[in-house]
Amino acid sequence: MAKVTVPDYGTFEVSEGTKLTLALEDNDVHILHRCGGKAKCTTCRVEVLDGEFGELTDIEKEAFKRKGVEENLRLSCQVRVNGDCQVKPTMTVESSGLDDPGPRPEK
Repeated sequence: MAKVTVPDYGTFEVSEGTKLTLALEDNDVHILHRCGGKAKCTTCRVEVLDGEFGELTDIEKEAFKRKGVEENLRLSCQVRVNGDCQVKPTMTVESSGLDDPGPRPEK
């Protein structure tokens, strides 16, 4: 099990290999994922405060280039928890004023 820490939300344990978006959502962090985890909308981006998720994937690079997103962020729908980490979601249901986060991403 890995520990995921989210400022203002706390720390929770998840199975290693879990998609970060699902780890957050399943622990009441209402991160947006408007495209359902397909790396199209970039609303699930997080700032990685601690931990390692490897190099940016080609899908992330393309999405960030297309949307003009800073490359120091990660798309939580494209990375998996592989150890303890601390992340800060940039867009949540609460901060956006939307009613729901979007379609649940696939595992």
